[in-house]
Amino acid sequence: MTVLVTGGAGYIGSHTCLELLGQGYEVVVVDNFCNSSPEAVKRVKALSGKEFEFYEADVRDEKALGDVFRRHDIGCVIHFAGLKAVGESVQMPLRYYGNNLESTIKLCEAMKRAGVNQIIFSSSATVYNGENAMPLTEASRTGDCTNPYGWTKYMCEQILRDAAATEGLSVVLLRYFNPIGAHVSGQIGEDPADIPNNLMPYIAQTAVGRREYLRVFGSDYSTPDGTGVRDYIHVSDLAKGHVAAIQYCQKHTGCEVFNLGTGKGTSVLELLRAFEKAVGKPIPYQITERRPGDLATCYAATEKAAEVLGWRAEKTIHDACADSWRWQSMNPMGYGK
Repeated sequence: MTVLVTGGAGYIGSHTCLELLGQGYEVVVVDNFCNSSPEAVKRVKALSGKEFEFYEADVRDEKALGDVFRRHDIGCVIHFAGLKAVGESVQMPLRYYGNNLESTIKLCEAMKRAGVNQIIFSSSATVYNGENAMPLTEASRTGDCTNPYGWTKYMCEQILRDAAATEGLSVVLLRYFNPIGAHVSGQIGEDPADIPNNLMPYIAQTAVGRREYLRVFGSDYSTPDGTGVRDYIHVSDLAKGHVAAIQYCQKHTGCEVFNLGTGKGTSVLELLRAFEKAVGKPIPYQITERRPGDLATCYAATEKAAEVLGWRAEKTIHDACADSWRWQSMNPMGYGK
């Protein structure tokens, strides 16, 4: 089967493309490189030993997207394409709503015209309400998101639910927790276009000397060491979750949602110490004030994905730190921007 991967040159997209190719799927990628690199595409081809079609295009470009569907017999779509920086979304909400919602709508319309009815959507734990008890289950309350990025994911989920109900789509919504790590080869990994918004690349860039020190936002939370606790999942495990979702999508109609996480919480300082162990040296950091909207603790209930998809995260925090350091030390400036 041929899988169209929008945003397939990005961090999670590139790892998922590599996993798909390894599992025997044909891959077609669409990406506009707004926060990714052509080098990632090149390296996925080299690592997999397989060629695949790539189109540099914006998913909102109706003609370009239509051409892709006309040229290929697409069986399923994985939709990663979208803007994803939480802080930036607060500063530029209209850009985020315009890009993320329009790209999803345009994609659904193109799928309908092409007769393609299976889609896996890259959603996020940011859709959950901040007052839920932990761990978060798929039935936990959503909405009241703390930033425009989270609201775009929430709204896109609703768009896809409605499309599943009225257009006959088979939809799987995958709510990621905190992706970290890199491919074990060190050839592909997370390469933010600017100052990292996520913890792991900031630690890695500090360790390699690109940043002076790590800022730890808050040390007075009600957690074992006072720093925020999150559910960090290795990106390679996350990629495997998408393959399991495709297999589910082929056998079911309607819309279903799954958490993709480890089910375990790790604090900022615990992750930092694990990374220091991988590097073999201390990493400078400073405690600063809390960021508005940050929760003390956030981690997933993962039983549904295990029972229905047959998927569980397998890699540890130490695996993720070792792989992230291998990526960053082999590629100090990422893909070379």
